[in-house]
Amino acid sequence: MDTLFISAQDWLQFVRSIARKMRVFYPAAHGDDYHLASAGPGECPPVAASRYRAVQSMKPLLFDARLDVGGYLGGEESPARPGIRPDAPDGPQAVIGVKGCDLRALAVLDFVFTGDVADPFYALNRERTLVISSDCTAFKEVCFCTLVGGSPHPEGGYDLNLSPVDGGYLVHVGSPRGRALVEGAAGLFVDPAPAQREEASAARARVTALIEERQRACGYLWGGTTKGLMERVYESGVWEEEAGRCVECGACNFVCPTCHCFLLSDHGREEFRRMRNWDACQYKGFARVGGGSNPRPELYQRLRNRYEKKFHFCPVVIGVCGCTGCGRCVEACIGKIDMREVLKKLSGCK
Repeated sequence: MDTLFISAQDWLQFVRSIARKMRVFYPAAHGDDYHLASAGPGECPPVAASRYRAVQSMKPLLFDARLDVGGYLGGEESPARPGIRPDAPDGPQAVIGVKGCDLRALAVLDFVFTGDVADPFYALNRERTLVISSDCTAFKEVCFCTLVGGSPHPEGGYDLNLSPVDGGYLVHVGSPRGRALVEGAAGLFVDPAPAQREEASAARARVTALIEERQRACGYLWGGTTKGLMERVYESGVWEEEAGRCVECGACNFVCPTCHCFLLSDHGREEFRRMRNWDACQYKGFARVGGGSNPRPELYQRLRNRYEKKFHFCPVVIGVCGCTGCGRCVEACIGKIDMREVLKKLSGCK
């Protein structure tokens, strides 16, 4: 039962059954891009598999960009969920069409927010979220998942995954929750034919080959850089050269599916509010400590720190690369800083 087939028509019926029970987020086409749209319980979203990842990652659905955590610290708890304030996010949600790059990001977020001391807000969102991923059938010019050890198809971390084939989808079951959903939809899922398995496998191989061919044509041969590269290029002049184009807007941090830093700020006198907001390591005050000392006062140092975190710290401490190759930072950068080109310069590739 690990891999089944569902027709395109039955898939829509399956989605309708899910939408009756929870809010559904799905990729809606908008020109050449996809944007996450949502449908409330009882609504029927027109969900189909997207060709590549959406503009938004899953991160905002799990890790709120702005959240009042003061209620959790001093407010009245919910009897149903001890330790969580009454106005915390409630009800299950499903995210459909998640791509491999965003699934790989969850390893970083989970490490940060569900470690020895779990963040209650992230943990709650993670638990209530059903993840239905799908293979990429194409890729954007900015995509480079294969250069950082990934692939254009999910390799784990999902409840269900869709591989488009003629007439419908192969559905790969990846968790007990996914298995329960499939078992509860009697008659919609059937055993796939050998030809359908071959079709899905061939499609995966084709897209992988195309994206790798694209990277080779651009000269991106550094192969998902290692911590050794970061150690060798610490004093490289490339950092200052690239930093000359950075405007410190923080867009690269905010669109990144793995960036997770936040800032706490207290507000109010009569009514206490403690806000948790996303923060950006490119901001000058990010690393500033009491007394005004700043270990990274120069912009090139902050730019370098971002690369070190993704390509050195994360592989060493978490065991995964902190970059998933989604290319969102390339699209978002006002200064046109391309992470692929930076790494190409650092590695000496021509």
